[in-house]
Amino acid sequence: MEFSSPSVTLIPDMSAHLQNLKAILAAIMAIVMYSIPVFAQDSAAVQPQRDLPALYDELAVAGPDDAVLLVREISLEWSKSGSVTVNLLLRRGTDALERGDADAAIEHFTAVTDHAPDFAAGWNGRAKAWFERGNWGLAVADLEHVLALDPNHFEAVFGLAAILEQAGQPQKALAAYQLALGIHPHYDEAKQAVTRLKPIVGGRDL
Repeated sequence: MEFSSPSVTLIPDMSAHLQNLKAILAAIMAIVMYSIPVFAQDSAAVQPQRDLPALYDELAVAGPDDAVLLVREISLEWSKSGSVTVNLLLRRGTDALERGDADAAIEHFTAVTDHAPDFAAGWNGRAKAWFERGNWGLAVADLEHVLALDPNHFEAVFGLAAILEQAGQPQKALAAYQLALGIHPHYDEAKQAVTRLKPIVGGRDL
């Protein structure tokens, strides 16, 4: 399940996080553009994802067919926690999200973040569940964790962009969608979003 664009009402807990999004996006862009490494703290429950940098490099220059395979490999790397317990909790959270039970998903993903705070998949999964519940501020906070651990996590960047678009900030949303495409040039949903937002933003500065 990816971030969609449901019709939800802006809630108070989101406002503080949205004020920081411009700085967050700028920092992410700098990390991606200049390849500044971001290292997570050591965790016994997390298996090092040594293959991800090479996979991201390949994805940036891959053709459409190769990109499909690379995204599958990247998704597999994202799901590797190195812990049977964390893997089980992640699977339960994902299953709950797929069946539309956001509350149960939040419980399982919270358990993942408690057991393995340096495992980005737990934060990303919970961000999706918060988004489904309409809790945008909490979703943004969890996406910040994802991107601190993995600034090339194009799905999390897309999630931020979707929230910005729903919050009525098309310029920042467009910049975030374009950033996602810089990491994953064949991200169809991001391409569609850029096509949708460019006429709205027009010539305004991003």
